[in-house]
Amino acid sequence: MKKLLSNLKIEVPSGIYIKDPETSDLGKRIIENSIILIEEIGFENFNFKKLGNLIGSNESSIYRYFESKHKLLIYLTSWYWGWLQYQLVLETYSIHNPKEKLIKAIEVLTRRTEKDNNFTHINEVLLNLIVINENAKSYSTKEVDIENKEGFFKLYKEVVKRFAEIIMNYNNAYQHPLTLASTVIEGALHQQFIKQHFKSLTNCDEDLTPTSFFIDLTLNTLFNERR
Repeated sequence: MKKLLSNLKIEVPSGIYIKDPETSDLGKRIIENSIILIEEIGFENFNFKKLGNLIGSNESSIYRYFESKHKLLIYLTSWYWGWLQYQLVLETYSIHNPKEKLIKAIEVLTRRTEKDNNFTHINEVLLNLIVINENAKSYSTKEVDIENKEGFFKLYKEVVKRFAEIIMNYNNAYQHPLTLASTVIEGALHQQFIKQHFKSLTNCDEDLTPTSFFIDLTLNTLFNERR
């Protein structure tokens, strides 16, 4: 199974890009170096001119792949959610005990990201930092409803729905599986953010992780509903 999944491509919705960056060396360099640059200087300070200087290419060549830096950010975050779903499937598919599967799913969705050597041009550790710090900027726009209808957030929604199914498998009487699933996923990003920037507002640290909190929160919530 792992060998099979390692050969899969993360299929980002085609409307996000003009030309699929996975189809050329330049496209892959755009993705690889945009991750490095956005994580280094932040999305607000990032632009295609700076990216072009970094990769030794004309700014216009980047516009052949993405019409705006906003679309590039959606591509990066979409790729991340597709990759996370790949991790979720890989690590839970052989677990048959509903509680064990739920705990493993929470671990996958909330843990510290490690480099995945199956995708050599993408640094998942840096990309995770971008998602923690910049993810909301991909959808907190006036165009969110239009972009949602066009399927731009398909991979993110698939992760939430897959996790909700795991929750329902553990407790099929629970009435809020999607709400709980999205709360855990978004809450994990928020806890990672305040762990970095507002340490006085969280109990999470190097020893007490967001994973332990969300396992406790989820199991207690679902256990109380089962009584």
